[in-house]
Amino acid sequence: MNIIPKTTSVLLAAIVLSSCASKAPPPKLIPQAPPSPQVKVPEPPKPQYIQLAQRDANIIGQRIWMNEGSAKIENLTVWNKGEQFASMGIGHFIWYPPDVEEPYTETFPELIVFLQQQGVETPLWLQTTFDAPWHSYEAFKRLEQSAETQALRSLLANTIPQQVQFLIRRLEKALPKMQASLPTEERRIHLIEQFYRVVQAPNGIYALVDYVNFKGEGTSPKERYRGQGWGLLQVLENMSSHSPNVMVDFANSAEFVLRRRVQNSPPARNESRWFPGWRNRIKTYI
Repeated sequence: MNIIPKTTSVLLAAIVLSSCASKAPPPKLIPQAPPSPQVKVPEPPKPQYIQLAQRDANIIGQRIWMNEGSAKIENLTVWNKGEQFASMGIGHFIWYPPDVEEPYTETFPELIVFLQQQGVETPLWLQTTFDAPWHSYEAFKRLEQSAETQALRSLLANTIPQQVQFLIRRLEKALPKMQASLPTEERRIHLIEQFYRVVQAPNGIYALVDYVNFKGEGTSPKERYRGQGWGLLQVLENMSSHSPNVMVDFANSAEFVLRRRVQNSPPARNESRWFPGWRNRIKTYI
């Protein structure tokens, strides 16, 4: 049964870090209890929650880690040549050194704060700075095998479920932005319907979290070619309301949106070279 909320309020997510049976049931959206009938003053509709067992969170995290870093420990701390920032964790969370202009949203310091709030013990040096300790790619490579960097990789390897929880928090924040970017109620309702259909499907939470981490929300005007975006917003909008297999529909929509991006991209960027890898990643959603 599809659960379609009557509100466009922010979706809250809570991961239940508990043991799970060998065959865990698919995640379900669990509405909170309705307000007491004795309450006379109307209350806003209650939020709904994504409930995910620790085993499932770990499985999702391993798949995202495979997508982003081939599930290799050394790829939990990366600085790609030509970039001005490091990429940390299973989601390649961006981390800038001090005094660097930030063209992309920095997320790694936010992850560290989140881990600390979850009771995770972090290295002392991470508790006193929000800036990356390396000032350049060359400095990172020199210290790649230092005790501090190895301790950081160990921390990230041991907190995969928590990183998935953090990614779901980011997804929560993306949903109201996507809604607000649409000009009509009809389109907003369609967006929410497709979102909930995907959440309730097998692989649904993985697909949503991975895609928004992979290609973004789709709300930024800067992320457009010829006026058309390629984020999660565009994928959900392009989905059919009546497809019998929601994950096939989601994957087909994602492939369509990314193929359109390649077709609209400046020829000098040669984005077609990336498309086979993108398509292989999308196939993991089915």
